[in-house]
Amino acid sequence: MGTTVADVMTTKVIAVTRSADFKQIASVLREFRVSACPVVDDAGRVIGVVSEADLLYKVADCDLPVGLIRLRWKLDEESKITAVTAGQLMTSPAVSIHGDASVQIAARVMRDRRLKRLPVVGKLGELIGIVSRVDLLAVYDRPDADILAEVCSVAADEFAINRADLNVTVSSGVVTLAGCVAPQRIALELVARLRHVEGVVAVRDRLTLGLPIG
Repeated sequence: MGTTVADVMTTKVIAVTRSADFKQIASVLREFRVSACPVVDDAGRVIGVVSEADLLYKVADCDLPVGLIRLRWKLDEESKITAVTAGQLMTSPAVSIHGDASVQIAARVMRDRRLKRLPVVGKLGELIGIVSRVDLLAVYDRPDADILAEVCSVAADEFAINRADLNVTVSSGVVTLAGCVAPQRIALELVARLRHVEGVVAVRDRLTLGLPIG
């Protein structure tokens, strides 16, 4: 079974309530050296995320607009500049993820949404942890011996390749395949599949096509 978000997340999470004021939020971010934190309701459910970027609207001290653009400003920027509580400052709804999701799914969400971290929630939406980009990289700590064992298992069990026909080495997460595999379609599918083995950094294809000799 692959690594899940729950396996790599941080469980000691710094969160604030909807009613936390601007100074409290700024103090929390500075004290714990984080750039954002979840906002939770009275039941501990995640309702949003407040970040240093949200606070910077006020620090920037934007001039109040006048004339024809004032209405647009009131509908857009005003809420950030004049906000005083987490409930007013936060981005909501929060982009979160469940603890049983795979690290691959979490990575895709972060990449697609350009996020540095995700609140991790339980079945009822309650906050149970937080996962960051660096947490997801923990899968690359997997020992080469474990990767080698899984690569050989995949080749034998999923592609019916005789172990004697395949020479596999793993060094610092880089898998090198040598030997004879036929037909070509199988060789290509094997290489593609092994790129998704947990902890694999790259797959070097040194395979030759045709029947093995000997």
